[in-house]
Amino acid sequence: MNALLRRCVWRRAVTRRGFHVGARLTTFDLRKIELTPLEQRKLTFDSHAMAAELETSGFEKQQAELIVSALVTLTTANMDIVYKDMVTKAHQEIAVQQIMSHLDSIRKDMVILEKSEFSNLRSENTKMKRELEQLQNRLKEETEKVRAETKLDINMERSRISDMFTEQEKKLMEATSEFHHKKADLENDNMEINKKIDLQVASLKTVLESLKLETIRYLAATLFSCLAIALGFYRLWR
Repeated sequence: MNALLRRCVWRRAVTRRGFHVGARLTTFDLRKIELTPLEQRKLTFDSHAMAAELETSGFEKQQAELIVSALVTLTTANMDIVYKDMVTKAHQEIAVQQIMSHLDSIRKDMVILEKSEFSNLRSENTKMKRELEQLQNRLKEETEKVRAETKLDINMERSRISDMFTEQEKKLMEATSEFHHKKADLENDNMEINKKIDLQVASLKTVLESLKLETIRYLAATLFSCLAIALGFYRLWR
């Protein structure tokens, strides 16, 4: 409790979010209290009666006085230790009043700090809202720009694909018509070749027929010649 009786000095400097509260010095004067001296607070008793009682119990006078002196010394030392750790009620009430006054001062400073901090927070909130709105507008503009560019790219790509498809379809039609023309030419050539082959086959058949007739005639003439020769030799031998 001796620490509570000292002079309280409170210094505080708070800096939050750019708001600075200057150092404040608060001094609490303590009232002096007259405490009972240690000599008056000692527990006293009749040492002579105590020594006489010890003598009646069988101790010698010198031993009884020595025991009584030791008891007085021990009791005095114990009482000194006890009174050093104790405080009076008046002293305690004064310390409590000083602490409450200190707490009231701290509470007032906290209210002032909260008001100032709330004002700073509100201004920062307004600033952040403004920046957020600007960011939203910028984001909206960028989104519209990207959307327009994407739409333009899609339309260009669609037109390019359509042109490519038309060109491919045109090429396919040209290739199809060319294929049909070539097919017709091939069919005509095939028909002409077939006609030529038929003519050649017919001519070959005619040639073969004529050769057959000539061969038959030759064979018949040869046979008749052989028969005539044989008949001639036969007649000669007869």
